[in-house]
Amino acid sequence: MTDVSWPLLTLLLFASTAAAQTRAVVDSIDGYVRSELARQRIPGMSVVVLRGDSVLLARGYGFANLEHRVPATDSTVYPVGSLTKPFTAAAIVLLSQQGRLRLDDPITRYLPEGSAVWSGVTIRHLLTHTSGIPQDTTLDSRRDYSESELVRSAAQPLQFEPGELESYSSTGYALLGVIIHRVTGVFWGDFVRDQIFRPLEMRTARVNSDPDTVPNRAAGYYLVNDTLQKPEPVSPSINAAADCCLSFSVRDLAQWAIGLNHGKVLGRAGLEMSWTPVQLNKAGTYPYGLGWNIVEQRGYRRIGHSGAWLGCHATVQRYPNFNLTVIVLLNLGQANSEGIAVGIAGLLEPALTPPHLLPSRLKGPTPPRSIDQLLRAIATGSESALVTPEFRATFPGPRRELIAGLLKGIDTWTSLGCDSVRGRGISRLRSRIEHICYAKGTAKEGSLLFTVLYGSGWRAAGLDNVFGI
Repeated sequence: MTDVSWPLLTLLLFASTAAAQTRAVVDSIDGYVRSELARQRIPGMSVVVLRGDSVLLARGYGFANLEHRVPATDSTVYPVGSLTKPFTAAAIVLLSQQGRLRLDDPITRYLPEGSAVWSGVTIRHLLTHTSGIPQDTTLDSRRDYSESELVRSAAQPLQFEPGELESYSSTGYALLGVIIHRVTGVFWGDFVRDQIFRPLEMRTARVNSDPDTVPNRAAGYYLVNDTLQKPEPVSPSINAAADCCLSFSVRDLAQWAIGLNHGKVLGRAGLEMSWTPVQLNKAGTYPYGLGWNIVEQRGYRRIGHSGAWLGCHATVQRYPNFNLTVIVLLNLGQANSEGIAVGIAGLLEPALTPPHLLPSRLKGPTPPRSIDQLLRAIATGSESALVTPEFRATFPGPRRELIAGLLKGIDTWTSLGCDSVRGRGISRLRSRIEHICYAKGTAKEGSLLFTVLYGSGWRAAGLDNVFGI
């Protein structure tokens, strides 16, 4: 028997233990994803998890197409809805780096059709959802529109002064696609393909309306009266807009994540700018950058975006403190990929475990008014005693209406406790955050996680993304 030196033996034992731990974590992720597939009745899902540039897991689950019993794999291509927005934003940032436009240019320089109503709106406002341009609800999704028709349809009076607050507007991102076309002379999707997809070797990434046959394309579904149904088709022009309409596999998005790790395409300065929260006119910063949500999970930074389109749901979530990226694509419109992604992150890093997946409620101080009471006050506009002045001044009407709609369907509430984060340097709308608290609202259709950030005196300073759990 050959002697093995103690240092080498120790190294071998360490490597073996690390490999076993990695396998155990991957097995736990696999079990969690399969349980969510069954619980939410999701036909198919594809997942990639990266630690730095290393792929820990790349796998498909269930079926990409139920009718033909086609399995989902890590090569299945899904429409990703608003996960398109970080790519549209990257294209605009790239054009600014090339000197072909400036982020603070007035949009009427490129979109003169709106000159009567878009005074003061800049490209940066479109990127950060602070333009005041309302969501255009007049479009017929089955009709084809010319570019000028789309712009004229969006030329509605502003809902608020540009930069005053953040109010999500996919219409603004559709307009960014038109700006890309008018600056470059090529369709926005072609510019993104040539400047982002090809350099990063995202081989199956494409615009939804691309006429080429797409191998491995997922079919989308909605659950209607307990039956899975296909979505209604949309016109080619609607299905090619820059707010919603790219398709990817998780392998494509892994290539993108690795490129981001190394500052490819935009460089470090471009990424840092994209991941910096927007500065509002009077109320401090809001957690949206240039095409990215910049929030916290259990007090740790989470940078990502999600989207839904044509019976599919998609998310990319990055955790800089842990060098971790989680990507989830699935083909059920009512399912929420973001909720699954944050659960996966918690399996890899216990400090990130979402409160609804903990074995018991978080201990520690809790707000004097429950989260459901706070939400009811927000929905009716009577929250002034419970929130910071900046929160009240910048909470948009459409978001109040959304909260009111969600509250109507919730039957029971469960407090999940709070994380004390004083000293972590987390701020929101000029307030230093001291506690982050959680509640689960349960309805017949499922449960939602609500996350509230509190400053001093238990005044709410932020309400983060609500997602299904």
